[in-house]
Amino acid sequence: MAQRICVTGGAGFIGCNLASSFLSNGYQVTVVDSLTRRGSEQNVRWLRSQAGGALRFIQADVRDFEAVRSAVRDADVIFHLAAQVAVTTSVDDPRTDFEVNALGTFNVLEAVRQTGCKRPVVFTSTNKVYGGLDDVGVEELETRYVLRDHPAGIAESQPLDFHSPYGCSKGAADQYVRDYARIYGMRTIVFRMSCIYGPRQFGNEDQGWLAHFMIAALKGRPITIYGNGKQVRDVLFVDDLVRAFRLAVEHVDHSAGQIFNIGGGPQNALAVWTEFGEALAGLRGQALPVAFDNWRPGDQPCYISDIRKAQSVIGWKPQVGKQEGIRRLWDWVAANEGTLDAALGSTAAHA
Repeated sequence: MAQRICVTGGAGFIGCNLASSFLSNGYQVTVVDSLTRRGSEQNVRWLRSQAGGALRFIQADVRDFEAVRSAVRDADVIFHLAAQVAVTTSVDDPRTDFEVNALGTFNVLEAVRQTGCKRPVVFTSTNKVYGGLDDVGVEELETRYVLRDHPAGIAESQPLDFHSPYGCSKGAADQYVRDYARIYGMRTIVFRMSCIYGPRQFGNEDQGWLAHFMIAALKGRPITIYGNGKQVRDVLFVDDLVRAFRLAVEHVDHSAGQIFNIGGGPQNALAVWTEFGEALAGLRGQALPVAFDNWRPGDQPCYISDIRKAQSVIGWKPQVGKQEGIRRLWDWVAANEGTLDAALGSTAAHA
């Protein structure tokens, strides 16, 4: 793999873990981030503490084309993670959501095309491009929903059905990234990701529910569940995602132009509260009271990634099981209350 890495959104939860992985292996890393998300400044300080002179930090917004062009000019590989990440925020402010996610991604693609289009570009898309999966058979069991006709999960062949401004903006970006490989011969790779969790995740009510609930449990803050708590997601520990990023680039001759569903898969599926709530009570040593509210628009009752394509093409599958990963995140949250307070302040918890 080449030696100069650029990570847009590199001060976010996933971005800083990815940047840290490359820094620990001696790579030169450029992080581009607007620092608008709470906790991002703490993540930059954390990266600087381990980087020596190998980290270049650029505070810039991906909506600024010239800043993006300058940042990617000398990079050998570009990971485009910068995004507006919350469905609720997209509903409240769809223009900003569109500009950051769709226009920001277009800026990255154009910047790479104009400065050397053969470099790998990995883009983080989302399972939300599949919409509410209204046409997929779902059964309600005692503690969870299950996909009746998709035991291996949802595959990349699932029709797109953008739902919510966030789904539309990420979906438009997803398709631009894919098409730049076809039209311009760029070596782009799309990851349609499920629920990622792990250290340095400053979860809040709109995004990062696993960490958010853990923080609430430790702080004694109220938790609200939207829906009945049986909705299922496949959860993926961030170290496994970082490994997938790196494998996709190492195998770029096979992964370029491809789309991959990346998540924990069926073995790491978890009901948001009816199952995770029990696990959290076990970690805390007592049950946690919760309130329930209406379902959120576009919320999928059950989403599980079919990850067999990633295994076949780039040789990847998760290595950290959900029990181990949940314990590792709990231990990190418990040991970093001061960092969490600085990042999040006193917020309530919802999902």
